[in-house]
Amino acid sequence: MSLEAIQYDNGKLRILDQLLLPTTTKYIDIENVEDGWKAIHSMQVRGAPAIALVGSLSLAVQLLKASFTDKTLLRQQIEEQMNFLITARPTAVNLKNAATDLIALATKLEADGKTDVDEMKSKFVFAIEEMLIKDIADNMAIGEVGAKTICKNDAGEGLVTILTHCNTGSLATAGYGTALGVIRALKSANLLEHVYCTETRPYNQGARLTAYELVHEKIPSTLVCDSAVAALMRTKKVTAAIVGADRITANGDTANKIGTYQIAVVAKEHGIPFYVAAPFTTIDMTLPSGDSIVIEDRPAQEMTNLQDIRIAAPGISCWNPAFDVTPAHLITGIITENGCFKPGELKEIVPKHQS
Repeated sequence: MSLEAIQYDNGKLRILDQLLLPTTTKYIDIENVEDGWKAIHSMQVRGAPAIALVGSLSLAVQLLKASFTDKTLLRQQIEEQMNFLITARPTAVNLKNAATDLIALATKLEADGKTDVDEMKSKFVFAIEEMLIKDIADNMAIGEVGAKTICKNDAGEGLVTILTHCNTGSLATAGYGTALGVIRALKSANLLEHVYCTETRPYNQGARLTAYELVHEKIPSTLVCDSAVAALMRTKKVTAAIVGADRITANGDTANKIGTYQIAVVAKEHGIPFYVAAPFTTIDMTLPSGDSIVIEDRPAQEMTNLQDIRIAAPGISCWNPAFDVTPAHLITGIITENGCFKPGELKEIVPKHQS
C-alpha cells in the first residue's frame, strides 16, 4: 500500500511531517492557511503536486470553519489567501496554477445570481476536494503512459532499470506519484528489474524519502551518491532516467530539484533516454523558456549542517539553489496523463487539452 502524505476527511487535514522521515512517522494537523504556508515553506510537505493540494486544502479547512454573509467578501478572502500561499515556494508552478483556477472559480460563483453565499462556499470547497481525486487519477495515468513509452521505445526484450532523482512518489503527491508512479506501473506489469535513486543533496529527499518509499513497497532498489551518476551510467545498464518537475515552460525547459540538469547532461553523453514525468498542471505556457523561471534559494544551513551538526568549515560562503533548469534539447520526452510528448510539441498539444 502506498504511503499517504496527505490525509483529508470531512474538513480535517493532516500531513505527514517529511522533515522527520525516515526515522519518525508523524502526522500534523493543518487547521488554516497560515499552517499550510508554514508546512510548505519549511518543507514539511514538498513536491509540486502535494504543495498545491496542501495549500488549497488549508484554505478549504479555514473556510469551512468560517461563516460569510457576503459573496464579495468570500471571494476577496479566497483571492488574498491563495496569493499568500503562492509565496511559500515560488518555483513550483502547480500551486500558482491552482490559485489562478480557484480565484477564477470564486469570481464566477460570485457573479452567479442563482448561487447564495453558503452555496458559493460549498461549491468552492468541493472543487478543492475534487483536486485530491484528480491528482491520483492523473498520476496513475502518467504511470501507465510512462511504462508503455519506455517498454515500446527503450526496453527491447528485457526488463528495465531506471534511475530517478529526488522524490516523486506518494510523498510528493496525493498518492502513487509521477516519476515514481511510472516505476510503480513498470513493477506492476512485471517489467522492472531495478531502480537506482540518488541521495539528492543537500536535503537528501532521495535518501530519506524515495528510498523510504522503495523499501516500503519492496521495490528492488539501490541508493547512489549524486556524484556517482556518471559512473553508474557507464558501468551499469540503465534503461532510462525519469525525474519529476516543478515547472515546465512552453519550449519544454524544465525546472526540477537541483542536480537534475547534470543527470540529463550525463544521460545524453551515455545515450540514455531522459524523461520528465509530470501532470499538465506543471506546464506553464506563460513562460517562453527556462530563463524566465525564478529559482528559489534555500538557507546555507542545509548545506553546512547535518541534523544540527556542522559538517562544513566555519566561515565558508554557500550557494544553495533548490532547483536547476534542464534545457529542452536534453529531454527525450515529457510524460503526462494525456500522453508522452517531445518538448517541442508542447506549444501545439497543451492548448488542445486545456481548452
